Amino acid sequence: MKKTLFTGSCVALVTPFTETGVNYEKLEELIEWHIEKGTDAILICGTTGEASTMPDEEHKATIKFAVEKINKRVHVMAGAGSNDTKHAIELSKYCEEVGADSILSVTPYYNKTTQEGLYQHFKMIAENVNLPIVLYNVPSRTNLNINPETLKRLSEIENIVALKECNLMQVAEVVNLCGDNLDLYSGEDGNVLPLLSLGGKGVISVIANIIPEDVHNMVSSFLAGDIKASRDLQIKSVPLEKAVFCETNPIPIKAAMNLMGFNVGSCRMPLVDISEKGLAQLKKAMEDYGLL
Repeated sequence: MKKTLFTGSCVALVTPFTETGVNYEKLEELIEWHIEKGTDAILICGTTGEASTMPDEEHKATIKFAVEKINKRVHVMAGAGSNDTKHAIELSKYCEEVGADSILSVTPYYNKTTQEGLYQHFKMIAENVNLPIVLYNVPSRTNLNINPETLKRLSEIENIVALKECNLMQVAEVVNLCGDNLDLYSGEDGNVLPLLSLGGKGVISVIANIIPEDVHNMVSSFLAGDIKASRDLQIKSVPLEKAVFCETNPIPIKAAMNLMGFNVGSCRMPLVDISEKGLAQLKKAMEDYGLL
């Protein structure tokens, strides 16, 4: 049986920016806050961290900085995905060199390979690093699904250990095919309990950027057998979760953090500031939740 990376809540951390680059002082502040609030793992340079608009030098420097500041206090997952296999391998090797605990590797987007191409892509990455690999299946962004049969083949590779799954429709089949060879983490904040009920280990969460304790408790309560407490937190978070995804992620979550005084800056183009309508929805949800 493969070793579980972590159980609980992994925050898909935003990357705080200034006009000139990454705000490392603010990034350290966010890291310390999450550790204090009980976040179980931290994902650096994922989708929410805007890795797609970070040049390699900046991407790598941000991962190195986070690994050093976290210093093994919680699990560090580093975003290292690309639709260019050679590039994904390069990023993955760097993450291993600087001491990340695992890498998150997204389905190749835009060029939309075949299922065999997906298998070979992830297999080649796995052959070039020793780090545990978390696959990231997010068809809503990539327009390409990793089919359960392909996941079964991938789960037989020693260092492919987990899946961040955003396609809830196939989770039961994945569990049936892969068993203990592939741990599952929810990639959708609204589907945490359904995935946990099928044997999932936790969530890689966007809303944990603003409610880290509640997301941690949602998972820990369920795994401890207190289904009602977990269910109550999931239901309570629904309006907030809807508001946080009222526009393209991470536009609303960064706006929410700025409203809370975190001053993480704006998103990078082509992502723009939240609309007036979106901001009104976000403010109301945050007020109702007690965040403002």
